[in-house]
Amino acid sequence: MDELFLVKYGEIILKGLNRPVFESKLVQNIRQKLKGLGAFDIHRCQAAIYIEPTEEVDMDAVEDRLKKTFGIVSISRVKKAEKTMDAIFEAAVVQMDKVMREGLSFKVETKRSDKNFPIKSPEISREIGGRIADHYPELIVDVHNPDVELTVEVRETHAYVYTDKIAGAGGMPVGCNGKVSLMLSGGIDSPVAGYMMAKRGLALSAIHFYSYPYTSERAREKVLDLAGILAGYCGHIDVYIVPFTEIQLQIRDHCPEEYSTLIMRRIMMRIAEKVARSHGADALITGESLGQVASQTLLALGVTNEAVSLPVFRPLIGMDKEEIISISRKIGTFETSILPYEDCCTVFTPKHPATKPKLDKVVLSESKIVDLDRLIDEAVAGVERVGVNG
Repeated sequence: MDELFLVKYGEIILKGLNRPVFESKLVQNIRQKLKGLGAFDIHRCQAAIYIEPTEEVDMDAVEDRLKKTFGIVSISRVKKAEKTMDAIFEAAVVQMDKVMREGLSFKVETKRSDKNFPIKSPEISREIGGRIADHYPELIVDVHNPDVELTVEVRETHAYVYTDKIAGAGGMPVGCNGKVSLMLSGGIDSPVAGYMMAKRGLALSAIHFYSYPYTSERAREKVLDLAGILAGYCGHIDVYIVPFTEIQLQIRDHCPEEYSTLIMRRIMMRIAEKVARSHGADALITGESLGQVASQTLLALGVTNEAVSLPVFRPLIGMDKEEIISISRKIGTFETSILPYEDCCTVFTPKHPATKPKLDKVVLSESKIVDLDRLIDEAVAGVERVGVNG
């Protein structure tokens, strides 16, 4: 087929001698993303990846999946042509026909990475631009601020002609920087946190705490739906669902109310660390933002951190709520996050939580829970794993 996708990446180019590792990971992720859409010839050359269907495929569906693939900076649907001026012009006509309207202004921009091609870039632009102007008398030439920029890339084996340059998700290929576990609630923040860390090349699993009957089956399904939206960007996600009711009841019955949320968070972190280590994750992610709620003050976060030895990533730490909501809308999680199904973090919420907790007092209060280590081990043993795809 002579229509294909030309994919470009940005940050990967700076990786020096390790660059082929990142490029190979991106190609691997693209292959995984396009499974089920048809057969493709996918190869990389000169800081670009070519994705050429070898059978009829839904090109719009392919484009949608590529736009959600981390590591890709731009996507163009290109017409492949032989490296002759006549063939390049024919491809240019096909591409211009797609965008043609009265009063349209255009320019031609050429990139000649094959320096053996005898005609230089400015000359290619002038000749193809002149031919297009003759072919479409209604077009306006504007080399400074055109409505459409027709790009001609003369590469190693062929020329490629396109008018569109669709923004990709950017970032790094998922999985190139390791594996982490996202503490996924049903709220707005944690899915955004997972998205942001996946964009930095981390493969995600998710851990969700479930307190039936205080949280409903709909709340559980909501979290799995959020994981599914995230999986559209970062691939398959295993969600580990932790039974947490008994521990929350013990906290309610034995711990001072003002410390109850902090103690709950500390125990969640301890369980999450055990679950994360069990499947090879090397860090935890939370959706905490400094000062957003009482358990996210500077001192409270320090008390929470003390409970675990794994690194804890908090990509939202310096963001306000509007910034977080804006990202959640962009990635498609907002409407699901605001569904009115409570998660366990909203169960037994204290009226006056401590905002300047002392670690020794919190630890002492936590010690009032009888057989806490046994309760934690039972919660870990009762974890249910659910695989989610995008």
